[in-house]
Amino acid sequence: MRGDFAARIEADLERLWQHAGQSIPDWLPMRHISWLPAAYEVAARFTAQGRGRSNVYLILLDYSDRRGDDHGVYVGMSRYSPAQRFDQHKAGIRAAGAVLKRGLEVLTGPVLHLQKIPRGEAARIEAALARALADAGIRVEGGH
Repeated sequence: MRGDFAARIEADLERLWQHAGQSIPDWLPMRHISWLPAAYEVAARFTAQGRGRSNVYLILLDYSDRRGDDHGVYVGMSRYSPAQRFDQHKAGIRAAGAVLKRGLEVLTGPVLHLQKIPRGEAARIEAALARALADAGIRVEGGH
């Protein structure tokens, strides 16, 4: 795919997902995201002490109607699984406006190690992760 334009990559990825089996892991994003390697690096800096019931999650946001990068990220925390919380956002249940209007999918991979952690740790990491991702040049919503 080297040398192909982003539009071509998106079309190829869409075809791959249509023909792929159930063996594709949930944490693999369904779109090409230019800053995803940076998100993995930033999230890897964070660790939580202990076990709990809270989860830190990232949701990919669509900013294709804006200048700059086509994608941004929403940072949140919840006692629900990231997939359940995304579904709640999209259904309008305690929804963040950015996710309701622009949410595309859950980015599970970068924060897979930040699941089932204590609530206090999750709140601290949520805010710090949002700041760190923004400092890395990623458009960030949430994280409060």
